[in-house]
Amino acid sequence: MRPAAAAAAGALSLAGAVHAGPALTWVPAVRRRLAPGLHGLGRPGHVALTFDDGPDPTSTPAFLAALDRLGWRATFFMLGSMAAAAPGLAAEVAAAGHEVALHGHRHRNHLALTPRQVATDLGRGLDAVAGATGERPAWHRPPYGVVSGPGWVASRRLGLPVVLWSAWGRDWRARATPASVVADLATARAEPAGPTVLLHDSDCTSAPGAWRSALGALPLLAEQWADLGWTVGTLGEHGTGSLLVEGTGTGGRRAP
Repeated sequence: MRPAAAAAAGALSLAGAVHAGPALTWVPAVRRRLAPGLHGLGRPGHVALTFDDGPDPTSTPAFLAALDRLGWRATFFMLGSMAAAAPGLAAEVAAAGHEVALHGHRHRNHLALTPRQVATDLGRGLDAVAGATGERPAWHRPPYGVVSGPGWVASRRLGLPVVLWSAWGRDWRARATPASVVADLATARAEPAGPTVLLHDSDCTSAPGAWRSALGALPLLAEQWADLGWTVGTLGEHGTGSLLVEGTGTGGRRAP
């Protein structure tokens, strides 16, 4: 291979590594070891309860009612497109005392986007969520939990700590049930510190009606977590950090 061609190939390989390398943190064992903040580990005995993909007029009100009955506050990772379509509901989530976070504007894998597209998506999503709720999102979780190099940079520039999860209920599946969600979340017990739990309050990117499995799991989880002596709350209360924003004194959160 000629020197110029070799240099070009090397540059392309480096660019690919920068773009896709951070996606290795999608593997729980990798981020648990290398980035406990990204893994969502917080103070022992505390569960950070998070929901992705809303707000959805079909399902989110049922989650708000269930959380109110349980006396829980959670963190809602909203899609900007969903918040823009239902701004009143997005505002209701914030008014109920839940924490607002960003899941992007559209639910697209960042590895399939250019750096400019990623930055545009995050900026547009942040504006949509903040405009609908009256609150600036406190965190960012990329779609599918895939962190790309450009997403990493854009999140840092926007002052949004990135947090994935410690345990998920796999509630997006057509065959998911409340019992299967609880069983899948049992892995949270093995974490060395307080876990961050991922559920969905919308089926906009899931099997139709799949959100009912997560909703039905909430009272079952309440019993189980109470038996363990765990308390439930938001990421802001969780004490987790982030690889992207450190030293803010608010669990990795920047002031608006």
